[in-house]
Amino acid sequence: MADVDAGNEEHPIHYSAVPRGTPVFASDGAQVGTVQQVVDNYREHILDGFVIAASDGAVRFADAPEVARTTNRAVTLTIDAAAHAGRRLAQALTPREPKR
Repeated sequence: MADVDAGNEEHPIHYSAVPRGTPVFASDGAQVGTVQQVVDNYREHILDGFVIAASDGAVRFADAPEVARTTNRAVTLTIDAAAHAGRRLAQALTPREPKR
């Protein structure tokens, strides 16, 4: 029987609760980076995607349909590491503010 602390078990969380620095894994299990920014469509109340900082210094974007799961420990993508490596983010994204 595994010795697992119930307080540290992995569980799903809302995308808006994913903190900066959370590991991001491709569908093949390879870690492709860490969350740099959550991009939210405030008007629609839906996820646009994640800005991901790779260990090689590259910054890439994972669009919402490419996000399979968000948990308290990681973000998992629907695409493999090779597909994700082909994506680059040319400029930093900024969150969209709701119109007042």
